[in-house]
Amino acid sequence: MAIVEDGELIEVHFDVPSRRPLVGNIYKGRVETVLPGMGAAFVNVGEKKALFLSEHEINDALLTARGFEPWKEAVPIQKALRAGDAVTIQVRREGMGKKNPQGTTKISLPGRYWVYLPTEDRVGISRRLGDPEDARRLRQIAYGLKSDTEGLIARTAAFRASEEDLSLDFHSLHDLWDEIAAAAEEASPPHLLHEPLDLVRALVRDRFLDTVSSVIVDDSEHLEEIREFLDQLRLPQFRRRVRFYRGQVPLFVRYDIERRLREALQRKIPLKAGGFLVVDETEALTAIDVNTGSDVRHRTQNSAILNTNLEAVKEIPRILRLRKISGIIIVDLVDMENGDDERKVLALLETELKKDRVPADLIGVTKLGLVEITRRREGESLAATIDDIDAA
Repeated sequence: MAIVEDGELIEVHFDVPSRRPLVGNIYKGRVETVLPGMGAAFVNVGEKKALFLSEHEINDALLTARGFEPWKEAVPIQKALRAGDAVTIQVRREGMGKKNPQGTTKISLPGRYWVYLPTEDRVGISRRLGDPEDARRLRQIAYGLKSDTEGLIARTAAFRASEEDLSLDFHSLHDLWDEIAAAAEEASPPHLLHEPLDLVRALVRDRFLDTVSSVIVDDSEHLEEIREFLDQLRLPQFRRRVRFYRGQVPLFVRYDIERRLREALQRKIPLKAGGFLVVDETEALTAIDVNTGSDVRHRTQNSAILNTNLEAVKEIPRILRLRKISGIIIVDLVDMENGDDERKVLALLETELKKDRVPADLIGVTKLGLVEITRRREGESLAATIDDIDAA
């Protein structure tokens, strides 16, 4: 599946049967080892690798049930867990390279409008909801729905949802958790308790918002699946935006997805006015070098430099999203002598980073004049995913 925004390819998602994703899966697992020095444990859930569980990912409900008061003091993992203990755990991050997948006992269940947190007493609002009045309304509704032992995070789609739809979504997620918890009581570890939605339905639930003009599908089974799922979500008005592609040319060729994807994965990425980016991904960080190249449209060198940097900071967040680059990103902009120009460039970069669904933050400029960005890790990069698919 590809997502195109304002004519630009911004995301590509793969569903590969031979590489079943683990993120979101909930298991009843058994603690294999507790490592006090690392503040972590390894939990066997029946997959190829055990889940790495940090002591920071142990929920308060579990600690309270074992006689601790986590709101008063930090509880070392060796006191909270022992080898052989059964625990309900969710995969929060895929394994990368030789690293084990990461798990959490702070369970989260995403719906259309809410993320339901059955073990945490808190309310959160999507960072993409900028209107204080909307945030206040959603907080009031959330506190009216949840108990003191559970939490809710309002998603972007909640912004335009009615109170009835918000309530239905909450109760659906609450009932789902009751089923998972009941299954956990009966199961012997290791045992898979719950798998999230498949790729097609998950993207429809999460990304099919009012701002989406159309979803174009070239498979009749997926077409019907999407329309039926929209009915389940009580969104029949969106059905007319789902279009069946009947062209003879393959869909991704017709919309130029394949070429743009190849270009985006290159080390050297051209900018429109003649400049270019050089992107180097390593395990430790990603380095992006900005060059003016053959930009000769501007009368002065300073204006050419400013234009190149402005183009670069619009393109870099798109590249991060498309290539699923995460962790530490260092950007070497073309040196600017004018402080106002630098502030203008950094302000635009910050604005563009806010469009990312994955938390991406501008940390600042280092003493060496390099721009530092962090982007939350959510699994392998696109290049690594494609390599794995080719190898399979």
